[in-house]
Amino acid sequence: MIALQKMREKRRLTQAELASMSGVTQQAISKIENGERKNPGVLTLNKLAESLKCSIYDLIDDDEAS
Repeated sequence: MIALQKMREKRRLTQAELASMSGVTQQAISKIENGERKNPGVLTLNKLAESLKCSIYDLIDDDEAS
């Protein structure tokens, strides 16, 4: 999910900082960003979205959704 990486970088956060804020492990964030984990759960996405102050939909790539 490249959108997650873009949103994180837009907020000038490292994966470690986002992990600390969201309660999602840095390893999980890395796997989501590089496509190893293609379907993260709604709870995980919700934690990330809340920490990034955006909606879950902002974290989903348009290319992947279609």
